[in-house]
Amino acid sequence: MLIVRVGVVYMFTDEEYLRRKVRVLADYLFGPGAGDVLLEGEVRFEFSRRTERLRHIFVDGKLVATFRAHDGMLALTIEGARRVKRALPFPKLRVVVKEEASRPVAEGRSVFAKHVLYADPDIRPGMDVLVVDPNDNLLAVGRAVLSGEEMVTFNSGIAVKVRSGILREKAKSKGAEEAQ
Repeated sequence: MLIVRVGVVYMFTDEEYLRRKVRVLADYLFGPGAGDVLLEGEVRFEFSRRTERLRHIFVDGKLVATFRAHDGMLALTIEGARRVKRALPFPKLRVVVKEEASRPVAEGRSVFAKHVLYADPDIRPGMDVLVVDPNDNLLAVGRAVLSGEEMVTFNSGIAVKVRSGILREKAKSKGAEEAQ
Protein backbone atom coordinates (compact mmCIF):
# COMPACT_ATOMS: atom_id res chain seq x y z
CA MET A 1 0.00 0.00 0.00
CA LEU A 2 1.38 3.37 -1.04
CA ILE A 3 -0.05 6.60 0.36
CA VAL A 4 0.94 10.01 -1.02
CA ARG A 5 0.25 13.14 1.01
CA VAL A 6 1.36 16.67 0.02
CA GLY A 7 4.49 15.62 -1.81
CA VAL A 8 5.56 13.14 0.87
CA VAL A 9 5.41 9.41 0.23
CA TYR A 10 4.56 7.11 3.14
CA MET A 11 5.09 3.38 2.75
CA PHE A 12 2.80 1.08 4.73
CA THR A 13 2.27 -2.63 4.59
CA ASP A 14 -1.38 -3.65 4.66
CA GLU A 15 -1.01 -4.71 8.31
CA GLU A 16 0.54 -1.38 9.33
CA TYR A 17 -2.14 0.52 7.42
CA LEU A 18 -4.93 -1.40 9.17
CA ARG A 19 -3.35 -0.87 12.60
CA ARG A 20 -3.06 2.83 11.92
CA LYS A 21 -6.62 3.06 10.58
CA VAL A 22 -8.11 1.25 13.60
CA ARG A 23 -5.97 3.25 16.06
CA VAL A 24 -7.06 6.59 14.57
CA LEU A 25 -10.70 5.49 14.43
CA ALA A 26 -10.64 4.33 18.07
CA ASP A 27 -9.08 7.64 19.16
CA TYR A 28 -11.81 9.49 17.26
CA LEU A 29 -14.66 7.41 18.66
CA PHE A 30 -13.53 6.85 22.24
CA GLY A 31 -10.94 9.53 23.01
CA PRO A 32 -7.20 10.15 22.73
CA GLY A 33 -5.11 7.15 23.72
CA ALA A 34 -7.93 4.63 23.27
CA GLY A 35 -6.45 3.29 20.03
CA ASP A 36 -3.08 2.56 21.61
CA VAL A 37 -4.65 0.70 24.54
CA LEU A 38 -7.14 -1.16 22.35
CA LEU A 39 -4.38 -2.55 20.09
CA GLU A 40 -1.85 -3.29 22.85
CA GLY A 41 -0.57 -6.83 22.25
CA GLU A 42 -0.58 -9.28 19.35
CA VAL A 43 -3.16 -7.99 16.85
CA ARG A 44 -4.97 -10.13 14.27
CA PHE A 45 -7.49 -8.84 11.74
CA GLU A 46 -10.26 -11.05 10.37
CA PHE A 47 -11.93 -10.30 7.05
CA SER A 48 -15.32 -11.16 5.57
CA ARG A 49 -15.07 -14.07 3.12
CA ARG A 50 -17.74 -12.62 0.90
CA THR A 51 -16.79 -8.92 0.79
CA GLU A 52 -13.13 -9.22 1.88
CA ARG A 53 -13.64 -6.23 4.19
CA LEU A 54 -12.38 -5.95 7.75
CA ARG A 55 -14.85 -7.55 10.19
CA HIS A 56 -13.17 -8.43 13.50
CA ILE A 57 -10.17 -7.22 15.49
CA PHE A 58 -8.51 -9.68 17.87
CA VAL A 59 -5.79 -8.80 20.38
CA ASP A 60 -3.94 -11.60 22.17
CA GLY A 61 -6.52 -14.05 20.81
CA LYS A 62 -9.53 -12.14 22.23
CA LEU A 63 -12.12 -10.28 20.16
CA VAL A 64 -11.92 -6.58 21.13
CA ALA A 65 -14.03 -4.95 18.42
CA THR A 66 -16.11 -5.53 15.34
CA PHE A 67 -15.87 -3.24 12.34
CA ARG A 68 -19.43 -2.21 11.44
CA ALA A 69 -19.77 -2.34 7.66
CA HIS A 70 -22.88 -0.14 7.45
CA ASP A 71 -21.21 2.94 8.97
CA GLY A 72 -17.49 2.13 9.16
CA MET A 73 -17.33 2.45 12.94
CA LEU A 74 -16.14 0.09 15.67
CA ALA A 75 -18.41 -1.83 18.02
CA LEU A 76 -16.60 -2.77 21.24
CA THR A 77 -16.83 -6.12 22.98
CA ILE A 78 -16.50 -6.49 26.75
CA GLU A 79 -12.75 -7.11 26.33
CA GLY A 80 -12.44 -4.01 24.16
CA ALA A 81 -14.44 -1.98 26.70
CA ARG A 82 -12.09 -3.10 29.49
CA ARG A 83 -9.12 -1.90 27.48
CA VAL A 84 -10.71 1.43 26.51
CA LYS A 85 -11.81 2.03 30.12
CA ARG A 86 -8.16 1.89 31.20
CA ALA A 87 -7.30 4.70 28.77
CA LEU A 88 -10.14 7.04 29.70
CA PRO A 89 -10.37 8.93 32.98
CA PHE A 90 -13.66 8.74 34.87
CA PRO A 91 -16.37 9.82 33.80
CA LYS A 92 -15.41 9.84 30.10
CA LEU A 93 -17.74 7.68 27.95
CA ARG A 94 -19.42 6.18 31.03
CA VAL A 95 -23.00 5.71 32.14
CA VAL A 96 -23.23 5.07 35.90
CA VAL A 97 -26.25 3.02 36.97
CA LYS A 98 -27.83 2.49 40.38
CA GLU A 99 -26.69 -0.52 42.39
CA GLU A 100 -30.15 -2.13 42.04
CA ALA A 101 -29.80 -2.17 38.24
CA SER A 102 -26.24 -3.54 38.22
CA ARG A 103 -27.11 -7.23 38.04
CA PRO A 104 -29.68 -7.03 35.21
CA VAL A 105 -27.38 -4.77 33.18
CA ALA A 106 -24.41 -7.12 33.74
CA GLU A 107 -26.65 -9.94 32.44
CA GLY A 108 -27.13 -7.97 29.21
CA ARG A 109 -30.41 -6.15 29.79
CA SER A 110 -30.89 -2.59 28.54
CA VAL A 111 -30.33 0.41 30.81
CA PHE A 112 -33.43 2.48 31.56
CA ALA A 113 -33.12 6.22 32.17
CA LYS A 114 -34.64 5.92 35.65
CA HIS A 115 -31.62 3.81 36.72
CA VAL A 116 -28.96 6.26 35.51
CA LEU A 117 -27.11 8.13 38.28
CA TYR A 118 -24.64 9.91 36.04
CA ALA A 119 -23.74 10.02 32.34
CA ASP A 120 -20.91 11.77 30.55
CA PRO A 121 -22.49 14.94 29.10
CA ASP A 122 -20.50 14.41 25.87
CA ILE A 123 -22.40 11.18 25.08
CA ARG A 124 -24.54 11.43 21.94
CA PRO A 125 -27.15 8.97 20.67
CA GLY A 126 -25.55 6.15 18.69
CA MET A 127 -22.21 6.25 20.51
CA ASP A 128 -20.73 3.15 22.13
CA VAL A 129 -20.68 3.66 25.91
CA LEU A 130 -19.34 1.86 28.95
CA VAL A 131 -21.95 1.04 31.58
CA VAL A 132 -20.48 0.99 35.09
CA ASP A 133 -21.67 0.69 38.69
CA PRO A 134 -21.17 3.51 41.24
CA ASN A 135 -17.66 2.15 41.99
CA ASP A 136 -16.65 2.39 38.28
CA ASN A 137 -16.69 -1.40 37.78
CA LEU A 138 -17.52 -2.30 34.19
CA LEU A 139 -20.95 -3.96 33.82
CA ALA A 140 -21.68 -3.78 30.11
CA VAL A 141 -21.02 -2.12 26.78
CA GLY A 142 -23.75 -0.81 24.54
CA ARG A 143 -25.10 1.88 22.25
CA ALA A 144 -26.50 5.12 23.68
CA VAL A 145 -30.12 5.76 22.74
CA LEU A 146 -30.25 9.14 24.51
CA SER A 147 -27.69 11.89 25.02
CA GLY A 148 -25.82 11.97 28.34
CA GLU A 149 -27.91 14.88 29.59
CA GLU A 150 -31.18 13.19 28.60
CA MET A 151 -30.19 9.98 30.40
CA VAL A 152 -29.92 11.85 33.68
CA THR A 153 -32.96 14.07 33.11
CA PHE A 154 -35.51 11.54 31.81
CA ASN A 155 -37.38 9.19 34.15
CA SER A 156 -38.52 6.67 31.57
CA GLY A 157 -37.34 5.03 28.39
CA ILE A 158 -34.25 3.13 27.32
CA ALA A 159 -31.00 5.05 27.80
CA VAL A 160 -28.54 2.39 26.57
CA LYS A 161 -29.18 -0.69 24.43
CA VAL A 162 -26.72 -3.14 25.95
CA ARG A 163 -24.80 -5.22 23.41
CA SER A 164 -23.00 -7.36 25.95
CA GLY A 165 -22.90 -7.65 29.74
CA ILE A 166 -20.03 -9.06 31.78
CA LEU A 167 -22.11 -11.89 33.23
CA ARG A 168 -23.34 -12.93 29.78
CA GLU A 169 -19.73 -12.98 28.56
CA LYS A 170 -18.63 -15.09 31.53
CA ALA A 171 -21.45 -17.57 30.84
CA LYS A 172 -20.45 -17.79 27.16
CA SER A 173 -16.78 -18.37 27.92
CA LYS A 174 -17.65 -20.93 30.63
CA GLY A 175 -19.93 -22.79 28.19
CA ALA A 176 -17.22 -22.77 25.52
CA GLU A 177 -14.67 -24.19 27.98
CA GLU A 178 -17.05 -26.99 29.01
CA ALA A 179 -17.72 -27.89 25.36
CA GLN A 180 -14.00 -28.46 24.73
